Amino acid sequence: MGSATTQALKASAAALASAQVDLETARELFSVARATGDSPALSGALADHAAEVSARTTLVGRVFGSLSPAARQILTTITEQRWSGAADLVSGIEEIAIRATAKAEAADVEGELFQVTRVVATNPELELALGARLGDASKKGDLVARILGSSISEGTLLIVSSLVQQPHGRRVRAALQHAISVVAAERGRTVATVHAAKPLAAAQRQRLADSLSRTYGTPVSINEVIDPEVVGGIRVQIADDVIDGSISSRLADLRSRLAG
Repeated sequence: MGSATTQALKASAAALASAQVDLETARELFSVARATGDSPALSGALADHAAEVSARTTLVGRVFGSLSPAARQILTTITEQRWSGAADLVSGIEEIAIRATAKAEAADVEGELFQVTRVVATNPELELALGARLGDASKKGDLVARILGSSISEGTLLIVSSLVQQPHGRRVRAALQHAISVVAAERGRTVATVHAAKPLAAAQRQRLADSLSRTYGTPVSINEVIDPEVVGGIRVQIADDVIDGSISSRLADLRSRLAG
């Protein structure tokens, strides 16, 4: 991600923070992301920093005049920024849509998205169907609604169905993992994925969350993966950091030492 895009995302997130949004606002922004992603000419024009800002905002009004005032204002701010490229602009609109969903939805969106990733990971046929490059994108959204709609909140369903309809060349699980981190960031949290041989007790989860929060200086939410190969202990991953205290890791280390 270029420095221009980093600053553009920061400014766009600030605009969202000061706006009153609901799930319909988020739905509109996801629709804009799809429309700009499907039109290289449109995304290129909106991301063209050589053009006057007024020209870009006029284009927003002409193409997306039917948006609600909140969605139009947020989109205007997004297009006023300098992006590193058209693809970054499209991804940026999508990220703000995910943030808007997190802001509007009261449910545990991070936890629900994590559960969806586990469902996809354990069902190769579903992952293949959702990740297929060919076929009607809207049917992927319908498939998500049919399979998962009754088990997740409206906001989580909106994010998942939107991501599978416009994958940007990403694997489904990678897109979902990114969405988890975006939702957590919007809510001022960091996500830790914990691999353990058996479920952690509530008290263990709380102690771990408290310890990680102190270490990272931000509230940490725990996503738990039951993995018998861990044997005992736990393995924790936060972004690129891995804390491996599992017995399997210690055994592997011991075998490596003995082999050397």
